[in-house]
Amino acid sequence: MEQCFRSSNVGLKGGIILTNNHFLTDLDGTLLHSDASLSAYTVESMIRAMEEGVVISYATARSHISSHKIVSVIPWKHPIVLYNGAVIYDPLSMKVIGGHWLDNGAANEIIQIGRSFAMLPYLFALDEDDQERVLHEKLVRSGDLAFFASRPNDPRFGELPILACPTSFRALMITYIGLLHELEPLKDEVNRRFGSHVHVHLMKDAYIENHYFLEFSHRDANKKEGLRQWAELVGCNPEDVTVFGDNLNDLGMFETAGTRVAVSNAHPALHELATHVTLSNDEDGVAVYMNAIKHSQPKELP
Repeated sequence: MEQCFRSSNVGLKGGIILTNNHFLTDLDGTLLHSDASLSAYTVESMIRAMEEGVVISYATARSHISSHKIVSVIPWKHPIVLYNGAVIYDPLSMKVIGGHWLDNGAANEIIQIGRSFAMLPYLFALDEDDQERVLHEKLVRSGDLAFFASRPNDPRFGELPILACPTSFRALMITYIGLLHELEPLKDEVNRRFGSHVHVHLMKDAYIENHYFLEFSHRDANKKEGLRQWAELVGCNPEDVTVFGDNLNDLGMFETAGTRVAVSNAHPALHELATHVTLSNDEDGVAVYMNAIKHSQPKELP
């Protein structure tokens, strides 16, 4: 794989023709700085690329409300992949246009399994009007409280006396927040009961110290399937897409896309699959890579 630096054109393997015009980037740890902000350089670069006809969007574990608060300064006009692929959302019509959700019975069973381990999750769901909801019982655990505090005045959140997915809702993701040794037995039990029928993702949280997120969703609610749906919607094949990522939930995109760019701070598993490596998220690696490609001459490199 090749390294990209701000001071020079991006290095590409011999014979590559720079015809790719479709880009899908992760947010946290990739497009965003470590404090979950966007730099002016990245904002300017993304806007300019869109004005020049580049098809670019993002795929994130976040919801639309959560991501929109951070990246709305960029006028996204192509579908976005939310909840790690559970939802495909059109930012222009502001409608859900695709995705995969858990059977409510399975969602409620996973909630009950967590209860048997003295843990309760956040339930992310769509209501009857396709509005995002985050349901929970009374919050007492430090990780849950920290997550809630990081989203002040968020209208999605609602406390229930006993958590269960309403029959009229579509369950997108069940998220447990805790220490690794607390979450691993719960993960193993859900895997034992559901096997491949449920997608399971365990990831260290970037913002809550020493805490991990354990997420359960439909087996096709992942970024690999999200990329495939996104490519179909924007009129290309997955192998025509360049993806950017940093963490294990981006592996599906890296297994599927034609060009795979890891930021330098990415997990080693992504470096293994990457076709290129760019600068870190705090050095605006995504924008640097795109600008380097745009300014590379000639278009077919030796």
